[in-house]
Amino acid sequence: MIDTGNTAWILTSTALVLFMTLPGLALFYAGLVQSRNVLSVLMHCIAIACLVTVLWFVIGYSLAFADGSAVVGGLSDFLLLGIARGAVVEGAGIPATLFVMFQMTFAIITPALIVGAYVERIKFAAVLLFSGLWLLIVYAPVTHWVWGGGWLAEMGVLDFAGGIVVHVTAGVSALVIAWQLGPRRGFPHGLRPPHAPWMVMVGACMLWVGWFGFNAGSALSAGTDAAMAMLVTHLSAAVASLVWLVIEWLRFGKPSVVGLVTGTIAGLATITPASGYVGPAGGIVLGLAGGLLCYLFVDLIKHRFKVDDSLDVLAVHGIGGATGTLLAAFFASTALGGVGLAEGVTMGAQFWVQLVGVVVTALWAGLATYIIVKLTKAICGLRVSDEDMIEGLDFTAHGEQGYNP
Repeated sequence: MIDTGNTAWILTSTALVLFMTLPGLALFYAGLVQSRNVLSVLMHCIAIACLVTVLWFVIGYSLAFADGSAVVGGLSDFLLLGIARGAVVEGAGIPATLFVMFQMTFAIITPALIVGAYVERIKFAAVLLFSGLWLLIVYAPVTHWVWGGGWLAEMGVLDFAGGIVVHVTAGVSALVIAWQLGPRRGFPHGLRPPHAPWMVMVGACMLWVGWFGFNAGSALSAGTDAAMAMLVTHLSAAVASLVWLVIEWLRFGKPSVVGLVTGTIAGLATITPASGYVGPAGGIVLGLAGGLLCYLFVDLIKHRFKVDDSLDVLAVHGIGGATGTLLAAFFASTALGGVGLAEGVTMGAQFWVQLVGVVVTALWAGLATYIIVKLTKAICGLRVSDEDMIEGLDFTAHGEQGYNP
């Protein structure tokens, strides 16, 4: 039987998660680049959304969720042929087609997150080829490991809404492609500040609102789990934002809009894997941890490791997602206000499972991304010329300009 309340909530959540990419992430990233590249970033986000939609329908969903091995799903849902119009998700009371669509929005935003690592210097053909291959080789198998009944699910890993599936995969892959692509001109000390901080703030606020669908929607029901997931998501975002604000204020004497909302995204990424398992105290602590650690890694990656992960995808999403995944082992405990661990499982044992999930996923994402980047470079090239970078990708790649001269 269809549960109309659950169905209405997941319909809403699906729209909210798509809203995170289009327009939330698109505007967030577009405001952070130079004015001559604003349209190229918007184009990357919407083109990836279209490409992933088709690939998810053809084979992506089947690889992620169809019955298969412990490593990857089978082909029974190729072209969604194995899903009847009236099929219902057992236990949730929502249409199976709605679950397909809900998960599609996750598949859309994950490769779109990686856009932040290569803005202002990559060929558009490379964006499409890399994103399509990455979805099928990295995202779909990891999704199967965690949510599709694969080997990590059998181990009992906790990842409510995508700390491993979304943020660790995107963060590590972002580092690899940024390293292979090389830095922007003038990196690290000659770069100009974001051209439109107001646009960054608007995009971040859209992400904040959309994230309620991302986390609370992952309950697949309109009940207490969704309500708590929404509460802790909001708490973590607020706390991490304040942490970032205070650090900048103390360090530079002036808190910035871009810094504040970067902290917001760090808090949202950190709470994501734990959102359905922890209580309010967990939301506060994970927001604090995410704000501190993500800020630290922004500096480390750019200035210590000298990798131009342009919009801090690894530092914010990868580190945040990994932190929340590991801390879920502790804050899911009923003693700390969580829902409780599986019977007979200690915090230490759960932490080990979480650590295995993070490390193996990071290794797979890194290795597979390295191979995909090499393949993409061989087929269509990767980096635009210096002349194109100077003129801007809006005009050289798309024949348009974001602003009238």
